Amino acid sequence: MTLKQRVLSFYLLSLFFLSWTAQAGILQVPKASGLGLENGVSKKLAAYRKSVLSKVRYELEFDLPEERQAAIQAKEVLRFELKEVKFPLQIDFKENAAKLKSVLVNQKKVPAQHQKEHLIIPAAYLKSGSNEVKIDFQAGEGALNRNTDYLYTLFVPDRARTVFPCFDQPNLKATYTLSLKLPLHWKAISNGILKDSLLENNRKVYKFNTSQAISTYLFAFAAGRFTQSQGMVSSMKTEFLFRETDTAKIRLSVPEIFKTHSNALKYLEQWTGIAYPFQKFGYVAIPDFQFGGMEHPGAIQYKAASLFLDNGATKDQINARNNLIAHETSHMWFGDLVTMDWFNDVWMKEVFANFMADKSMADANGSDEFDLKFLVDHFPAAYATDRTQGSNPIRQELDNLNEAGTMYGNIIYHKAPIMMRQLERLIGPEAFQKGIREYLRKFAGGNASWPDLIAILSKYSSADLKRWNKVWVNETGMPKIDYQMELKEGKINRLTIEQAPEQGLPRVWPQSFELTFFYPNYSREMTVRLDGAKTELKEAFGLEKPSFILFNSSGQGYGRWPVDTAMFAQLYKIEKPLRRASAYISLYENMLRAKSIEPGQLLNLFIQGLDKETDELSLKLINGYISAIFWNFSTMPERLKIAATLEDSLWSALQAQNSPNQKKILFKTYQDIYLSTAAADRLYQIWKSQTAPAGIRLSEDDYTSLAFSLALKGNADTSILRTQLGRIINADRKKRFEFIMPALSADQGTRDQFFKSLKEKQNRAKESNVLAALYYLHHPLRQNSSVRYLPESLNLLEELQVTGDIFFPQSWLQATFGNYQSTAAANTVRDFLKTHPSYNPKLRAKILQAADNLFRAEKLLK
Repeated sequence: MTLKQRVLSFYLLSLFFLSWTAQAGILQVPKASGLGLENGVSKKLAAYRKSVLSKVRYELEFDLPEERQAAIQAKEVLRFELKEVKFPLQIDFKENAAKLKSVLVNQKKVPAQHQKEHLIIPAAYLKSGSNEVKIDFQAGEGALNRNTDYLYTLFVPDRARTVFPCFDQPNLKATYTLSLKLPLHWKAISNGILKDSLLENNRKVYKFNTSQAISTYLFAFAAGRFTQSQGMVSSMKTEFLFRETDTAKIRLSVPEIFKTHSNALKYLEQWTGIAYPFQKFGYVAIPDFQFGGMEHPGAIQYKAASLFLDNGATKDQINARNNLIAHETSHMWFGDLVTMDWFNDVWMKEVFANFMADKSMADANGSDEFDLKFLVDHFPAAYATDRTQGSNPIRQELDNLNEAGTMYGNIIYHKAPIMMRQLERLIGPEAFQKGIREYLRKFAGGNASWPDLIAILSKYSSADLKRWNKVWVNETGMPKIDYQMELKEGKINRLTIEQAPEQGLPRVWPQSFELTFFYPNYSREMTVRLDGAKTELKEAFGLEKPSFILFNSSGQGYGRWPVDTAMFAQLYKIEKPLRRASAYISLYENMLRAKSIEPGQLLNLFIQGLDKETDELSLKLINGYISAIFWNFSTMPERLKIAATLEDSLWSALQAQNSPNQKKILFKTYQDIYLSTAAADRLYQIWKSQTAPAGIRLSEDDYTSLAFSLALKGNADTSILRTQLGRIINADRKKRFEFIMPALSADQGTRDQFFKSLKEKQNRAKESNVLAALYYLHHPLRQNSSVRYLPESLNLLEELQVTGDIFFPQSWLQATFGNYQSTAAANTVRDFLKTHPSYNPKLRAKILQAADNLFRAEKLLK
């Protein structure tokens, strides 16, 4: 045998061995430079693939059957450039290996070797330069949200790999060429422009243009029985798919939706100096969508209920829709054009989307309204997490993308915009904008990290941004602010303001904020620049002693603020809504910490404002606090004692208010807190006759909510839920109602069975419906019986983190524990954490966040 024949024989023998070992399931991936094989997408694997892979392109074809249970057959051509061949290539596919039918690598058939959520391509089949992998497979369904007659993909943060084999990491951007085979009566939307629509074997075939380079989590499509509307967004012809059937909502909402998108798009183009960066603009409204929206370029997904409003919509609902649209539109630049390198910086895209959405609303509505909306939108939510034992930094470490969902929460969505506004104040608006524009231009079409941005912004600021960044971004918590006032002959001789961390090691938060001195006939606002542990406010020297002081009167500073008790009697005489709202928030936060004011005292103070507060957003804020104090920080005897007074105050204020929106806010609170027979009879007659109180418009959704409330509180008419179900016309809303009904049952066994059913993954598919049902299942009036569900609710958490979407574990915990106040419930949490000392630290933090009100209520109600 010649040397050439020997080499060829050895090569063939090697291929045979690879094939045999793969079929036997014993192929091992060599380890080198720390690269191994593990579930998920590790940071090490992602870094290696980024170093050797480029020019990634996907061609995907999905055959979507009309029958929900039928399998989805698929084909994929994956092309890429490989810098060098050192190791086997891991392609992410979190599915059963049996779904991989055939794999061809560079025209050679390869055994479908699948281990630890990866399809393994042996190095022997790869080459430096261009490579091609063809895969026939059955699509996985982990992120294919399939319903009776529609479906949609939702791949954030690392769930593309649950549907098709891919490199599921944000810094391997790729192009996507998609083809969908559909039932004839279905429509579809994806990232690319629809290039062709063909008929083939009594089916419809949609072929989309190749997308621009995007991350896997941004690739998307939706298909099904949708109505299609077309309009213009800026200068682009835009498609809008939806399933809403209420003609009044459609008539009122669709033009506003197109208009709001146009306004947001134009603002972002102007502010960034970069034209809309993608080939098309389109969006789809999805019933019971898991989030408010998701920013897939060319195919934004929205929760339908957030977009479609009726003529009874409150200002808050309209603001929320406008802000949501501006948020998702902002993502086209912040997240889609420039994407975080790794999901530890996922907060970057979210903070900019929120921050830019807020800025666009400020330009549209004026600075006063913007400041109030910013305060109300962000501060209560940020404080709700940052005050807890489970608080997390804005920027967190992440070793594997299978934990990327734990990054999300109030800190990145609400504390981060507050931080960004402080950063803008520090640098200056013009310099800040120049820095952000440079950042977008430099990294357009690619990926960037927070240090990349800080390095650019540092060129535009003389401040020590690294020091500033350390406490604001990399550490948890907030400062507690206090002051000392020295008087001389009735005038201020010295005013010292100081800060210290609420918990943890000594540190300071450099920030600027305002405080206001109030006098009998006027007020004076002053800016404080607190760069260290203590500062003296020189501007206050020589001023008369004020009647009271309000800290954070502009709503831009962050921390626990001192409350001047002299303010209580003058609270509703404070002229500016922004200042009143800031006072409301500070009062509530101090109540939670047993500082300055007790729950009952604050409840009475807020009740006094029901007919005095004239601003809609501020009225909604104090009504939310009234409900929270009533249910979470009052005992049942205390509730019964105050219920009649509270009901009367709400109903009287409802009659006195002139605005329909303010009347509706008060009506909703009345519906939430009522306990008396008289109130129950009043609400029952409103529901039964479908006749709203004078000056209020109630929609089908409002009457549905009212039916749930009546059923929860044991109305004598046991047919309420069945009757309300019969009134609902929309099929999607009917299914939602039917799902929630068992959680409201008066029968304990039915509720037990419903909770038991949630242990099965398929029964948690509609996460927003699950969360609505949990609210009623764990309502304070049901907690004596529902407390038994708490241990198993905690036991399910790790599974929810694996199988659910990004917000679901935290939302599950909040809906479950958020309204409890008993020692038994608190002990359940403490016992679980004690018996699980090695529990996932990020999930442990989520538990402590959700249980914070429970722990505080336990202390306050002793």
